[in-house]
Amino acid sequence: MPVPLKTGDTIAVISPSSVPDSATVAKGCATLRSWGYVPVVGAHALNSYHGFAGTADERAADLLWALRETSVKAIICSRGGDGAVQVLQRIPLKEFRDHPKWVMGFSDVTALHSAEVAAGVMSIHSSMCDGIAMRGERDSVNMILRKLLQGELPTYQAPAHPLNQQGEATGILVGGNFSVFCGLAGSEYDFLNRADEGLILFIEDTDESMTKVDRMLHQLEIRGVLSKLNGIIVGHFSKYKSPENGFADMYEMLHEYLQHYHIPVCYDFPVGHHSGKNYPMVEGCRINLKVGQDGTLIQFVHPE
Repeated sequence: MPVPLKTGDTIAVISPSSVPDSATVAKGCATLRSWGYVPVVGAHALNSYHGFAGTADERAADLLWALRETSVKAIICSRGGDGAVQVLQRIPLKEFRDHPKWVMGFSDVTALHSAEVAAGVMSIHSSMCDGIAMRGERDSVNMILRKLLQGELPTYQAPAHPLNQQGEATGILVGGNFSVFCGLAGSEYDFLNRADEGLILFIEDTDESMTKVDRMLHQLEIRGVLSKLNGIIVGHFSKYKSPENGFADMYEMLHEYLQHYHIPVCYDFPVGHHSGKNYPMVEGCRINLKVGQDGTLIQFVHPE
């Protein structure tokens, strides 16, 4: 677990994916300052190259700087989009292991989380510059993230869902954007390489068809990953079109397959691309998952 932050610590702001809006980055930095931290924007974080925030080499250079610079205590990404996988090709897994730091972000940043967890380092799936700036000072999601940076792990409760599969499980939490981490299959950066350790997987996505999500789910099944999972947390799936397959929505389709695995499964957990809550999730951390008649309870466990 990365070292907790203190007031006055430096947080690097980098852009490993698509080009960000400079005004949004400025607002995110202002929010970090209001939390008592010193944000430092990477040298190439505001660059633009064919839709990406600079060339792959420039984006990788910023990430390497943020990892290696001793004054930087944590890293937040400006936004998601596309392109983080290009950065991974230029960063040896050893860099994440040798320089354990919180990396914050979601969506395309799932690629970085996967690399961190594959290297044995915890990472924070959370809002980025736009998200933290949009929320108020006393916003509950922002408060959770602030406490996380200070070393306080959260406990979450979510209402019951009619498709939930009840049960209790303990395991190492991994997950994020479904299409992004599926794209890392077979690489050293794939956190599912740790499937034998007993994982609890959370998934979310946006702008992906039900057909593609169906294909990705069966990819996990063919790989033998689903049969090794201790539990599954299904987050938000947004902006998708329903095919002519008779399913009412994405959750119903997922349930069609997941119901055959006798593990706890929670649906509609507040994580992912959603205008409401996107709860910070500590990847690589052991959690206790309880899916009951009255709802879902997730407890993050401090490492010994």
